[in-house]
Amino acid sequence: MPFPEYRPRRLRRTESLRRMIRETRLTADAFIYPVFVRAGKEPRPIPSMPGQSQITVDGAVKVAEECARAGVPAMILFGVPDDDKKDAVGSYAWNDEGLVQRAARAIKKAVPDVTVMLDACFDEYTSHGHCGVVVDGDVDNDATLENLGRVALSQARSGCDVIAPSGMMDGGVGFIRDTLDEEGFDHVAILAYSAKYASCFYGPFREAAGTASGFGHRKSYQMDPANGHEAIREVTLDVEEGADMIMIKPALAYLDVIARVRDEIDLPVAAYNVSGEYAMLKAAAERGWIDHDRAVLETLTAIRRAGADLILTYHALEAARLLAAGKTL
Repeated sequence: MPFPEYRPRRLRRTESLRRMIRETRLTADAFIYPVFVRAGKEPRPIPSMPGQSQITVDGAVKVAEECARAGVPAMILFGVPDDDKKDAVGSYAWNDEGLVQRAARAIKKAVPDVTVMLDACFDEYTSHGHCGVVVDGDVDNDATLENLGRVALSQARSGCDVIAPSGMMDGGVGFIRDTLDEEGFDHVAILAYSAKYASCFYGPFREAAGTASGFGHRKSYQMDPANGHEAIREVTLDVEEGADMIMIKPALAYLDVIARVRDEIDLPVAAYNVSGEYAMLKAAAERGWIDHDRAVLETLTAIRRAGADLILTYHALEAARLLAAGKTL
């Protein structure tokens, strides 16, 4: 179809034509809203994440109600306990009266149609800020699995719909699946953090969740940002172990990984539009360097276009409202 017989601009002339041939559809149905749940009676703003706060259990219920009104179908909860609740193994993570367990019960009672996902990791709960049992300066994978099973059972008892192990422990998905099934929780789904990279873009999250490591780094259990083939191996293992959904984290610097995983795997694929990505957009918008609303929708559309079925994003509520108001790219 040499020029001038084929002119691509013909189908870009009007907004209605552009809508008709749009390849990627962004809707609120794809969004999962990450929420930080703290002790106390008042929310606490997160300075590095404008518009986000650590909220109370009661506040989490109110946010769930906002999600329902905005058409956002799911939330994922992260606990932010007081320091006196933290210990070397993160035992508060499997306390049935823990923050996320209480919040899950309250949300499912008040807004049962909102899907509740719970982060199953230890960095929020350990005194050292790492994602498991530390032995000789590193996280002991197999010792951590035993505790991960305890967390999964406690979270399942809370009535959550999905458990999301984020620690990148080898065999973690299979261990959780076996534990849940043996205890009669075969209906609880697993969203596996299958390809979670050792990224610099988690900085604001670590402030928000209080998870800064007291020593060392997470490179022995999170993936090298330079690796793509390894992501396929990690994802394949989690699928074989019984994951119901898999996730790539972060999203924007790893769009190629999302696309490769989408081509290889037929399970639902999620991507985490992480705190640093959120903070960069907010900072640029505050300085007037970009159009905030268009940048939000363009960012989320790019993640969907790469192949993500689901997007964990701090933009979830504002993006849902923009879409409902008819905002376009």
